[in-house]
Amino acid sequence: MDHVTIIGNGHMARAIAVRMLRARHSVQIIGRNSEKTQALVEFLGAGARGDEEGTPVEGNIVFLAVPFLEGKKTVSTYGESLAGKVIVDISNPVDMATFDHLLTPAGTSAAESIALLAPPSSNVVKAFNTCFAKSLEVGQVAGVPLDVFIAGDSEAAKAKVSAVAAASGLRVIDVGPLRRARELESMMLLVMGLQANPEHVGFNWDTSLKILP
Repeated sequence: MDHVTIIGNGHMARAIAVRMLRARHSVQIIGRNSEKTQALVEFLGAGARGDEEGTPVEGNIVFLAVPFLEGKKTVSTYGESLAGKVIVDISNPVDMATFDHLLTPAGTSAAESIALLAPPSSNVVKAFNTCFAKSLEVGQVAGVPLDVFIAGDSEAAKAKVSAVAAASGLRVIDVGPLRRARELESMMLLVMGLQANPEHVGFNWDTSLKILP
């Protein structure tokens, strides 16, 4: 059983924690706001514990359940304490003011930027960025398991993330190397733009992506 650390205490942190606990993995929540972290831990119940920002990361798999720029700062701050760990970047580097462009330069991605800051012995995996909190917590879309797209350069790291996602009731789709995160993030620029546009009333923040057989 992998011990999982989730950095962040917002809606996505809660959804990921629910899924990890369902898969019978213990969860460490590290959050900046101690009261919010404690409230989340109380909601999650047995198997979850909360710690303050700066507390040593205990998990073998570390979810960055924070926005892109904060994720970069987190990886830089923790530095070598993340050595040997699998780091899961869930972020979408979308300009939230306009929903018109990405915050990353062309030819790269949030995940690749984070990988450049991580210790060489760690492995960054892109996953869960196409999921939104409410549907992820439930784990289903239209009665079928939610899809989780995974990209990474380490097959072993992808296998670890795939295993915990699958054990939590989700369907995993491996899309290839870490550079495929560029397409995953660009895809969400389109989706989030639709969600934020009042002309598209059928799209909302509960929308999820599903590939049908």
